[in-house]
Amino acid sequence: MSAVDEPAAGAALAGGPGPEGGGQTSAARLAAYVQGGGVVVPLLTVVMAFLAGGLVILLTGHNPLSTYKAIFDGTGLNWLLPWTSSADRPAAALNLQQTLIQTVPLILTGLAVAFAFRCGLFNIGGQGQYLMGSYAAVWAGSSFAGMAHVPHVLIAALLAAVAGALWAGIAGLLKATVGANEVISTIMLNYTAIYIGDYLFGLGGPLQGNQPSVPVSNDIAGGAKLHVFWGDPELQGLHIGIFVALVALVAFWVVLNRSTTGYEVRAVGLNPEAARYGGMSVARNYLLVMAVCGFFAGLAGAMDILGWQFRIATNDIDISQIGFLGIAVALLGRNTAIGTLFSALLFGALLSGTSQRNLDPTIFEPQLASNLTTIIQGLVVLFVSADVLVIAILRSGRRLVPFRRRRESET
Repeated sequence: MSAVDEPAAGAALAGGPGPEGGGQTSAARLAAYVQGGGVVVPLLTVVMAFLAGGLVILLTGHNPLSTYKAIFDGTGLNWLLPWTSSADRPAAALNLQQTLIQTVPLILTGLAVAFAFRCGLFNIGGQGQYLMGSYAAVWAGSSFAGMAHVPHVLIAALLAAVAGALWAGIAGLLKATVGANEVISTIMLNYTAIYIGDYLFGLGGPLQGNQPSVPVSNDIAGGAKLHVFWGDPELQGLHIGIFVALVALVAFWVVLNRSTTGYEVRAVGLNPEAARYGGMSVARNYLLVMAVCGFFAGLAGAMDILGWQFRIATNDIDISQIGFLGIAVALLGRNTAIGTLFSALLFGALLSGTSQRNLDPTIFEPQLASNLTTIIQGLVVLFVSADVLVIAILRSGRRLVPFRRRRESET
């Protein structure tokens, strides 16, 4: 049986028969559980999360159906419906552009988590990698003011992706050389990235802008801004970063499923010991995978800076959650390319549809709606993890039965 026979390996991880009985990492077991549910479990997860969210809306004295309709209209997805009136279409188009802008970094940070899962690693450091990419993008974008548009954008995006890759590579190197747990190291790197940003763009920092009393960077040059192909650039129209995210999805699928590197990544993720016995370098794969994850997350930071933020302020660094949302995106998307796409669209729609800019305040207060979004996101993660907990309990129960029988026979 092949070391990357994923269905059989998933059965083994769940306690059934499969290849190589042990040696899987905890992240590999989680990835196997998550992938085992197919498309039905994510759909049920979303339905359950929205039902629970509806109860919260009801407790606040609002109508869940009208509230969800207002949120849906705020996402702009009603622009796709043929019965949307011509009078509503301009506002729907503007809202949909905002939803897709939010979706772009969620796709990339979701891939940063999903790719690590496929190698048996748990990359919680997407936020730090995203921030490091943002720092590199704003520096490159605000420098080289006279450079032509295309090379300026390419250099800024590439430097951001490399910065993210190097930052994630620290955790990969520690994992590969001394066996440091990547969860601990990436969490620590997240906080380090925040403190670096506070220093760089804080008052008196080396990258603080021309306003001495404001802790914010300079705006990036006009030549470094991503091209807006739908909507008004002054109103944050949809930029070409959406195509970058789609290309990243295709690259993710091709590398994992149609390359030798992807074969090794999946083999190491399913069973590092079996992969090592088969002649694969587990350490090299750990380092490579974490660097690729950082590349995705750093690129996400570049898309936001070059696409619509155009600057960094220290308060933005402290409240940013894009990298953490990537974990929920990957879990709900079952660590697959197509799943990550739709999961990122869902979370992007929630962020956009509940924003003060898009949600009708006469239906539901945007301040409450932002909390509702957080509740739904948490419920999604909880329900996604529920099947993991159930299977883990069942496995523990099966292990206890032989032990009890031996104790009874001894007495």
